[in-house]
Amino acid sequence: MPQPDPLQPVSLSYRDAGVDIAAGDALVERIKPFARRTLRPEVLAGIGGFGGLIEIGKRFREPVLVAGTDGVGTKLMLAFALNRHDTIGIDLVAMSVNDVLVQGAEPLFFLDYYACGKLDVDVAATVVKGIAAGCEEAGCALIGGETAEMPGMYKEGEYDLAGFAVGVVEKSAVIDGRSIAAGDAVIGIASSGPHSNGFSLIRRIVAASGSDLRSPFDQATLGEALLAPTRIYVKPVLRLLAQVPVKGMAHITGGGLLENVPRMLPAGLQARLSLRSWPRPSIFSWLQRHGRVADEEMHRVFNCGIGMALVVAPAHADRALAALAAEGERAYRIGSVAAQPAGEAPTVVV
Repeated sequence: MPQPDPLQPVSLSYRDAGVDIAAGDALVERIKPFARRTLRPEVLAGIGGFGGLIEIGKRFREPVLVAGTDGVGTKLMLAFALNRHDTIGIDLVAMSVNDVLVQGAEPLFFLDYYACGKLDVDVAATVVKGIAAGCEEAGCALIGGETAEMPGMYKEGEYDLAGFAVGVVEKSAVIDGRSIAAGDAVIGIASSGPHSNGFSLIRRIVAASGSDLRSPFDQATLGEALLAPTRIYVKPVLRLLAQVPVKGMAHITGGGLLENVPRMLPAGLQARLSLRSWPRPSIFSWLQRHGRVADEEMHRVFNCGIGMALVVAPAHADRALAALAAEGERAYRIGSVAAQPAGEAPTVVV
């Protein structure tokens, strides 16, 4: 199989026709080293700037491709306010690769879209460096991207981001939640903070509280606590899947625990989560206190400290927790699956 040329950028179409040629060329040169570090054997090099080629390879008998796309929402506005652009790219990758992961897929490659009013090469390169770092952490290749310069669309110094990931899983190994049954255990893996959801409410709370994003918070600042990059669960969870049968997974994004956990449950079942079974990061207590947010709304908007939920048979729960701990993840048995009582929600936090 052809191997990537280490001196050749792989389908990096970062210079759009609408972007100043010199600025576009400068950006491409800045991001080449970051993109090279993400290459996988499946990437076919020397494609040019119009598309990327990926070879799925022979290790899958019945490969199924799983695709996911997302952005980082108004978390970008905190990055603008603090002039911090080094981790927002990690958020972008995390949102898509974690979504692909929940069906058991290994992310293969990632593409991004960066839009701005006028290209600032330094800022864009910093963002793409973060994207490449996220791809490295997820084990997927950054094979291309699009930079669009649209004067009048964005305020000076602002930009927007979107990303797209594709993964692959053996058809027989797709995780779809169908085998989940009453009595199964729910495992929660710790988040790194709010991740990339709930920031419209977060910004309102910060504004209403009169707090300075640069004020001390725990061992950092309030802004740094809110900007903490989204946890990428790909490698530890893929290694878990090789050791323990996992019946279902849910990436806790917009909609929080109450709206994401049900997405993996068959009809007629309920996940009962115990709030006291995991430690809630202090940033969520700060948000609840300063925003006077009710418990149920907290669980509907935020991950509240659990970024990924998994369902396993009760006999496999301890082994799953041990495997995740061995990978450096903080994981907890946060609840169980039961028959859904009439009139009750499919997920409750008690």
